[in-house]
Amino acid sequence: MADVEEVKVVVAHHERATLRVGDVFLKIDTDQRRTDVEVEAMAMAPIPTPEVLWRKPPVLALAALPGTALGRLGEPSMASPAAWAAAGAAARMLHDAPLPPWPGQSLDEVAAQLDGECDWLVTNGVLPTDVVTRNRRIAEAALRPWKPAFTHGDLQITHVFADGDEITGVIDWSEAGQGDALFDLATLTLGHEDRIADVIAGYGTDVDLDVIRAWWSLRSLRAVRWLIEHGFDPWPEIAVLKSRL
Repeated sequence: MADVEEVKVVVAHHERATLRVGDVFLKIDTDQRRTDVEVEAMAMAPIPTPEVLWRKPPVLALAALPGTALGRLGEPSMASPAAWAAAGAAARMLHDAPLPPWPGQSLDEVAAQLDGECDWLVTNGVLPTDVVTRNRRIAEAALRPWKPAFTHGDLQITHVFADGDEITGVIDWSEAGQGDALFDLATLTLGHEDRIADVIAGYGTDVDLDVIRAWWSLRSLRAVRWLIEHGFDPWPEIAVLKSRL
């Protein structure tokens, strides 16, 4: 037993768990459709992704990426401006790639989910009504037709790894699909507004900042209940929402 690596729980809730054993990540998911999406999306993506070592449902084994994550929501990022720009360039490569064959959420589905989450936040007294109302109004700018792009779907900074100024890979592709490219950029920069100029410089094209700000509010409004119900602290998302006032 001396050769057995330490097992580290990376994240765990009633739907999924991720364990790290040495340089191997074991992802256990009750919904194999998410794993199907993850494996296929990584195979299609034109940017670095973890190597799939093996798959024995419900477990997917992935090799660890070199480098470290760009940062964490709610904490200052130590990554260089060049690394953030490289993340923007990687996002642009993904968004310019051929679309995956499966659809993402429709505009109507996003709008309906937003309405439901806002009602829940107010009804349960999780957030003051003025905070929800203000952010709901800001979120309206995201509720417009968009040209579908190959999107990661959860491009938060903990999922983007860099070694120095270079991106070494992007993890957690289970939400990938056809979607709004600006949602990815908003997710990447959520809580790190000071990095948006670096990301856009790397992305290489003008973007609508009002829509990105709208997605900041919309994503945070949709996230709070899920985080609470799955045992996570929603404070960083709540801080984003309160900063909109």
